[in-house]
Amino acid sequence: MSLVKWVELQQRGDERGYLTIIEARKNIPFDIKRIYFLTSLSSDMPRGFHAHHQLEQLAVCVAGSCEVLLDNGYKKERVKLQGPDRALRIEPKVWHEMYGFSKDCVFLVVASEVYDEADYIRDYQLFLEQVKS
Repeated sequence: MSLVKWVELQQRGDERGYLTIIEARKNIPFDIKRIYFLTSLSSDMPRGFHAHHQLEQLAVCVAGSCEVLLDNGYKKERVKLQGPDRALRIEPKVWHEMYGFSKDCVFLVVASEVYDEADYIRDYQLFLEQVKS
């Protein structure tokens, strides 16, 4: 089973531009409790390096592109995020790393919970122990 779970985002547009829609419980399977985005990213400074116990996320490059490594402790998959019409669903207990950011990358994350440091698994060896037990 693939770790890569794409969510197609509805777009409406014409000569004036495009509107991309993200709706809780419609095109994403959770209520939205937090939204954040990353900008001015360096292509040689990876980010992430963690998993979550409970939190679910939807990640999308609203501008530019980047690559994401997903790892469930048994399998690793790499995927390129590019364009605002397709988002990557990151489920709980999936280690993720983001890298290779384009200069114009705007990386948006929609999350199922508010920030809670206790939900983070930041040690990779601890992550492996938890998913394999």
